[in-house]
This record gives sequence, C-alpha cells and structure tokens, in this order.
Amino acid sequence: MPRISRIEPAVMLATIVQWLVLATVAGVIVGTGTSIFLLSLNYATGTTAAIPLWLQMILLPVGGILNGLLLYYGYKLNKTGLGDSVIAAVHKQSGRMPLMTIAIKPVAALITLGSGGSAGREGPCSHIGGSLASGIGKLFGVNAELQKRLVACGVSAGFASVFGTPIAGAIYGVEVLAIGQLRHDFLFPAIVAGVSSYEISKFWGVPYLFYVIAPLPEFSETLFLKTIIIGIVCGGVAALFVEAVYFARTQAERIRDRFKLWPPLMPFLGGIVLSLLIIVIPTDYLGLSLPIMDRALDGQAIPYLGFLWKIILVAITLGSGFYGGIVTPQFVIGAIVGNVCAHFLGISPALGAAIGLVAMVAAASNTPVAAILMGVELFGGVTGTGYVAGAVIAAYVVSGHRSVYPDQLMIYPKSSWMYGTQGLPLEQGNLHLSYGARKRLSRLQSRWRATRNGFFRRPNGKAPDDDRRGGGA
Repeated sequence: MPRISRIEPAVMLATIVQWLVLATVAGVIVGTGTSIFLLSLNYATGTTAAIPLWLQMILLPVGGILNGLLLYYGYKLNKTGLGDSVIAAVHKQSGRMPLMTIAIKPVAALITLGSGGSAGREGPCSHIGGSLASGIGKLFGVNAELQKRLVACGVSAGFASVFGTPIAGAIYGVEVLAIGQLRHDFLFPAIVAGVSSYEISKFWGVPYLFYVIAPLPEFSETLFLKTIIIGIVCGGVAALFVEAVYFARTQAERIRDRFKLWPPLMPFLGGIVLSLLIIVIPTDYLGLSLPIMDRALDGQAIPYLGFLWKIILVAITLGSGFYGGIVTPQFVIGAIVGNVCAHFLGISPALGAAIGLVAMVAAASNTPVAAILMGVELFGGVTGTGYVAGAVIAAYVVSGHRSVYPDQLMIYPKSSWMYGTQGLPLEQGNLHLSYGARKRLSRLQSRWRATRNGFFRRPNGKAPDDDRRGGGA
C-alpha cells in the first residue's frame, strides 16, 4: 500500500476541521454584512413603495445620476488594479479583490432599488461576500488556492443570505463560476459558509418567505411533459432576457462613445427613459417586483406580457449604468412565464409559476443543480422534484451558451454538436458547430435546394436558379 494512504485520513480530517473554522468565520462575517444591506434595502424600498407617479418619474433620473457619480468617482479609489467581479477574482486574480471599494456597489444598489430601478438584490450581496471573504483570506495569510475557495465561500454565503436557501445558495456560488463544471473541492466550505450566513441573517432579523405548493397527485407522464414545455419556453425567454440586457448595454456604450458623453450621464439618461416608459408600463415592474412574483406563485392571473415589461425595464436599468443584481429579476420573469404557460397547458398556475421561477434561474445563470435544489428549499420538501428537474434541465439546454454573467467560463458545451476552447469566458464567443454538425447541416441545405428547385421548376424545364447561372436574357 502506498505510503500516502497511511496519512491520507489524517489529511482529510484536517481539511474538514480547517474549513469548519474558516468557512464558519466567513459565513458569520458575510451574513452580518449582507444583513446590514438587506435591512437597509427593506427600509429604502418601503419608504418609496407608494409614492405617486409624478414623484417616481423624478426619482428615477435622480437615482441614475447618483449611481453614475458614485460608480465613476468611487472606483477611482481602487489603486490596486484588481477588478471587483467575483467570478474574475476566482479565475484570474487568485481570489484577490479590492477592499477600498467594498461599499460602492451595495450603496449603488440601495440607490437603484430605492429610486425604482428594476434590478435585483443578490448582486451586491455576492459582492459583499466575495470582498469580505477575500479580506479574511488576506488576514489569515492563506495561499492562492485557499484564497480562491474563500472567495467562492463568500459568494455562496451572500446568495444563501439573500434567498434563505443555504444549500442552493452555496451550490449557486460554486456552479456559477463555469458552465459544465462543478468544483467538488469547493462544495464543503461553500455549504458551511452558506448555512452559517443564513443562520446569522435570521439572528439579525432578516425576514424570509417560503412558499407552499398544493400537494401533487402521483407522478403523471402527461404532467411531466407539460412541465418540460414550460422549461423550454423559459429557456427561450431566458435567451431573450440575456440578449436584451446585452443589447441595451451595447447601445448605451455606443451612444456614449458617439456623442462623447460624460459617463455618469448614461444612467441619468436611462432614468429618463424609464420615467417615460412607466407612463404606459405599470410601475409594478419597477424595483424588485416581488408582489408580482408572489401573485404568480399564489396562482392568481398575471398579464400575459408581464414578463416582457420586466425584461425591458431591467435591460434599460442595468444596460444604462444603474447597478443592481440580476437574479431576482429572473425569479420574477420565470414565475410570470410559468404562470401564463400553465393557463394554456391546463395545469395549476401556482405549480407552473414555481417551475418557471427555478427554470429561468437555471437557464439565464447556467446553474441547473442549484436551481433544482432551490426548488426543493423554496417550495418545501421533495414534492414535484421530478417535474422541477425536467423543466430546469430543458430550460438550461434551450437557453444555449448565454449567461447574465459574461465572464462565466465555458468548460464543456451543452451539446455534443458544438465545440470551443475550454476555460475561456463566454464573452469571447469561441463556440462553433462541430465538423459533424456542419456536415449534416450542409447535407440538409443541399436537399432543401434540390427539393425547392424541383418544386418550383418552370414549364420550360428550367429551375429558378438556371436563369441566374446563365446570366439572364
């Protein structure tokens, strides 16, 4: 027997003890930080929740200019040269993040959501988690590999604190790093940090809401297929959502460069556009829009185009330069889509909304495992897990290689008919059809041309393309 086998049990036990200490410390500190943010957010959004339309139309541009000024001048404090993306911190910066700018994104998110910007609350929490965990790693003087794991722990703790889903939040923080790979060596510390953060957040009084779906009958193949249809629709809507955010951001950058505008003006202009849109789009789709999600999950009728209004407002909010999270909007959009689809499919709207919520997260964030666990934790027990899993995986595949996180790495493509260089961010767009897929596609195109020319052949025996080949009369 190799000598390593004799000491391996002691090393593995030491690893468990190490992470029980480090991840618990990280979870408690991150949970405290995110609790401060979440309680402040509840106060800010509660204060502006019932303001009249005219005041809301003024508040949005004001929130925009405040966002622009804070982000523009605040990041000048960062002299380290490090980016503050938690995904980039793990992949490119050995788990290091700038601490001087830790409060900028949370404060910007408070302004965004308090002024009515349509965004989420988990982004600043993951930022708080990653930054604090990075600081803990520096304090303890850990090596680069442990530093990466600590940052992943912080992200997991941040998500767990936001949604009240310690296991799903922990998995999300690890799974979101790359498509096609789940780092098993990150899982134990992430779960410990997620549970610790969730418990400390409850201690500080952060409220959580869980949903109960009516008991389902025995497994039905017909219902299973209908839930997969919901997943397919959610995958398509998720692709639309990602493209809309990307398009809005690209157009804002193009306008800024074309007219040489001062960067803080862009979210101000975005706020003006939002103010004009809410003349015709209900203000329910501003902010977090959680009441709409609650109604969808309660089985109430939801406007069929509600998901589109939310996509438009989120795309303009984030694309123009407001800062906020991007997962909570996925919850809202998914619940609306699932609820609407359920009416057409003849199933429970509440069940459809629950399935749509988690399917949208799986599709837009590329986190199917976390989404399945989120369905179990949010909606109680394992009832309907089979339905949730089928819809989640269908949505994940249909959305393609898109993500609300452009620096997410692509390790393994979702289809064997595609290939690309492993380990590159999605934003570099290095995916291509495989040789076999291109060959099959070429054959189909040839057959289609032959069929078309045969169907449209003229009385003189010539096909429509013959005239073009001969140069015409």
